[in-house]
Amino acid sequence: MEYEVVIGLEVHCQLLTNTKIFAADAVVFGDAPNTHISVITLGYPGTLPKLNKKAVEFAIKMGLACGSEITRYNVFARKNYFYPDLPKGYQISQDKTPICVGGGVTIKTKNGEQFIQLHHIHLEEDAGKSIHAEEETDTLLDYNRAGTALIEIVTDPVMKTSEEAAAYLTEVRKLVRYLEICDGNMEEGSLRCDANISIMPKGSTVLGTKVEVKNMNSIRNVQRAIDVEIERQKRAVANGEKIIQETRLFDVTDGRTYSMRTKETMNDYRYFPDPDLAPFVVSEEWLVDIKAQMPALPHELHEKFVTTYKLPEYDATVLTDTKEVALYFDKVCSHTTNYKSASNWVMGHIKSYLNENHLNIAQFPISPETLSGLIELIDKDKISHTIAAHQVFPLLIQQPGKTAQQIAEENNLLKQNDDNALQTIINEVLAANPQKVKEYKFDGKKNLVGMFMGEVMKKSGGKADPKLANQLLIKTLSEN
Repeated sequence: MEYEVVIGLEVHCQLLTNTKIFAADAVVFGDAPNTHISVITLGYPGTLPKLNKKAVEFAIKMGLACGSEITRYNVFARKNYFYPDLPKGYQISQDKTPICVGGGVTIKTKNGEQFIQLHHIHLEEDAGKSIHAEEETDTLLDYNRAGTALIEIVTDPVMKTSEEAAAYLTEVRKLVRYLEICDGNMEEGSLRCDANISIMPKGSTVLGTKVEVKNMNSIRNVQRAIDVEIERQKRAVANGEKIIQETRLFDVTDGRTYSMRTKETMNDYRYFPDPDLAPFVVSEEWLVDIKAQMPALPHELHEKFVTTYKLPEYDATVLTDTKEVALYFDKVCSHTTNYKSASNWVMGHIKSYLNENHLNIAQFPISPETLSGLIELIDKDKISHTIAAHQVFPLLIQQPGKTAQQIAEENNLLKQNDDNALQTIINEVLAANPQKVKEYKFDGKKNLVGMFMGEVMKKSGGKADPKLANQLLIKTLSEN
């Protein structure tokens, strides 16, 4: 039997707030266990949570970026089931009034563009971390992460392949990084993805029983886990087994999913409004202020690069992969009109330099203004691209305070346009190769012009104007 696959994703993003969502404890990754905890994080009796305003603003920014409707009247709820790594024994989350409703994210796959519909985005607190060390007989608990501000981004079950899921997750990570609300580091757990996967007979309108898969620390592993789980469910159904609603873990080592627990239903959570937190209202004035803080988004810059700068789709996609590179390129284009050359420099020499030296664009020493000056030297035929790439560019990195013009002048790298100087070099090259000159003149070997030009360029240190040198060379050969 043929089956249709149905996939929905739940993406948890740790927000880049300085403190936790309901407490003043610092949010720092990698510090010693249980060093950022307080009586509120530990759930002491008599303590009261207080909402972090910045967390709300970050959640709204994500909703605006996705075209969601922003909920004006918000209530926090208690989500009740036993969390060993949340001392209160419940999680503060949103139930009936998620901060953002609807909207979606556009992805690109080999089948073209697709709009992934969101169900909602809600705010909640993160749990702590359970540590199962091999040498320990007990489970160790680190509460540093407990109470960290999260948004959970929930899609409708609209994806059909692991490729779509990976593309969606890639786009979400790009968005939160552009918005600077989450660092998107899956390996550190600040962005986590749970996949809800089900299968149903082809042509059916009744969704199959969904299985949630957790424990995926990279986009590649999300894709692997989905593919593995799809095949597991198909095999199970083919063998007459019943798919049960459960939570499974993905083992990246053996590439299999394992049952963790039977999946709770909504009733098991026993949601009710948190009596310790008053409802909060998103006013029109507050929403207008947040909208004014929104940065240019990836798709907006991509559109600008294609329409305004006339770049190929490929260039625009590569350049907008990270916000910092996109803004650097955009700044270069404010100083030059040779946009394609600017794109080639950023995607080529600059990215290679950053990768080789394990740097990001913020650490790149050459300013956008200086790079545009280098492009101008090439466009005005003052230096060759070879000289620019292999001599001026490295010197600019070493001496970032200087302009490309200054570097070229100080190191005698400007093209030689002096007819007399070029003629002297040509005469020397021809005098050193009399046999080749004879073959050119009398044996008709006109392709030797390339060899002569190579020697001229070598003797001039690559500074000879190729067009002028070629003209003088042919003229000299015809006269002798």
